[in-house]
Amino acid sequence: MESPQPYVDPQPAPAPDPNFRLEAVVVCDHYSDFLRNTLPENKHLFDRMVVVTSAEDKDTRRLCEFYHVECVPTDVLGTRWGTFCKASGINVGLSALSMEGWVVHLDADIWLPPLTRKLLQAANLDPSMVYGADRFIVKGFRAWDRFKELPALQQEAGAYIHMGAFPVGTRVMQEHFGGYIPIGFFQLWHPGQSKVRRYPGESNNAGRTDLLFAAQWPRAKRALIPEVVGYHLESVNAQFGGNWNGRKSAPFNFAAEEDA
Repeated sequence: MESPQPYVDPQPAPAPDPNFRLEAVVVCDHYSDFLRNTLPENKHLFDRMVVVTSAEDKDTRRLCEFYHVECVPTDVLGTRWGTFCKASGINVGLSALSMEGWVVHLDADIWLPPLTRKLLQAANLDPSMVYGADRFIVKGFRAWDRFKELPALQQEAGAYIHMGAFPVGTRVMQEHFGGYIPIGFFQLWHPGQSKVRRYPGESNNAGRTDLLFAAQWPRAKRALIPEVVGYHLESVNAQFGGNWNGRKSAPFNFAAEEDA
């Protein structure tokens, strides 16, 4: 009988890139009630973060000033004229970034878990690809407040990813784009390698521009990052697409839910 072969550990994972750079652009127009919940912790994940808002949204500008995050007020969103040209706002934010590393387009109502940067840095990401992530749907401020009192673990012991804290949002696939496509609440790409430096579809609302953006990569270059799950904060009366033409949903606070 042959003696058993000694156990050999698999090859160790590549060391995290010490030059990893991560920037973010966020469009926040009359979403300061969400931004006050997401900005204080999200900002620490990025080397640079730019928030784009309308010139008249003083609350968002005040929050950014307090948390020392760069804010760019602009009229390109068109909200004072009844439009919401989100892609134009994203491009204003992108033009303010260095784009020397990875860039995330992140919605103002997305809270990212504290390990996000560490996990991305260790993921050996391919700079020729565009990446998306899953999200928990957090319906209402009360649900979010209860969660923050003692958060359920998402990543545990460097070994597990728990997916039961809240319902998980639907992933998007588009047959005419070949399948899975990362949508706009979290889109991660490397402008220097991909040469993609602008958002397409200068439309007057927030619908479909994220699909057109991600569709610039073929299906083989669009991937999900399973290690990171964001938290999508929603008003209690939020409806799919209800804010694509500008903010319509109820405030994200206790008072709004007491009146509902």
